[in-house]
Amino acid sequence: MSRRKPPSKEESLLLPSYAALPDAAIFIPATAEQFDAARAQLLAQTALGFDTESKPLFHVAQVDTGPHVVQLATPTAAWILQLHHPQAMALAREIVAHPGICKVGFGLDNDKSTLPKRLGAELANILDLDRVFKRYGFGASTGVRAAVALVLGQNFHKSKKQSTSNWSVKTLNDAQIRYAANDAHGPAMVYAALPAWEAAQPAAAPQPQRAPRVPRQTSTEPTHRPHRAALLRAPEGKKNTG
Repeated sequence: MSRRKPPSKEESLLLPSYAALPDAAIFIPATAEQFDAARAQLLAQTALGFDTESKPLFHVAQVDTGPHVVQLATPTAAWILQLHHPQAMALAREIVAHPGICKVGFGLDNDKSTLPKRLGAELANILDLDRVFKRYGFGASTGVRAAVALVLGQNFHKSKKQSTSNWSVKTLNDAQIRYAANDAHGPAMVYAALPAWEAAQPAAAPQPQRAPRVPRQTSTEPTHRPHRAALLRAPEGKKNTG
């Protein structure tokens, strides 16, 4: 299968805007009651959109203390867990390590490396959607913007300003909250619509298989070759019997 190209940023701009969550469907638990409610909702899911945010590092001397935020979402709601809060840390640890809940996102290689160290727990049942699109001929890093354009036919905007903002602050601003919620909600929406999209795709070309190497047959009988000196020896003449 030849390499396929997802819609570019310019092509995505021509699409309808992404149907983001309303503010009322975004939850940032801070009290014991709110964490209990979030836990009950999250544990009831079989799949969740998933992403993390970290305070950016601008020089090599800085120490990476992230991730600072874990975002989880269904198609109808999102939860933002700020890990400076002990209950948020405990809930994030429980969800990401839960084998019965599939956590779906894009570009999760870094999260697979940093999040276990931050939470003190191994990640379970993680699906990087970039791998799914790669099976259908797209590059290794399709990303949420292109995937939303491909699967949902919508323009998903990612703000560079918000992605590099300070995610370690105790109180996130409105723009950060919406950005974080969308980064988990986008994968949740793509995953929900993926079966119908996959059904409409051409079958992936089978990988070419090399013919097995046939071992060279060797004779079991010893081969006797004349010594090099024998090859160079001149033929003997007749003896003179005089």
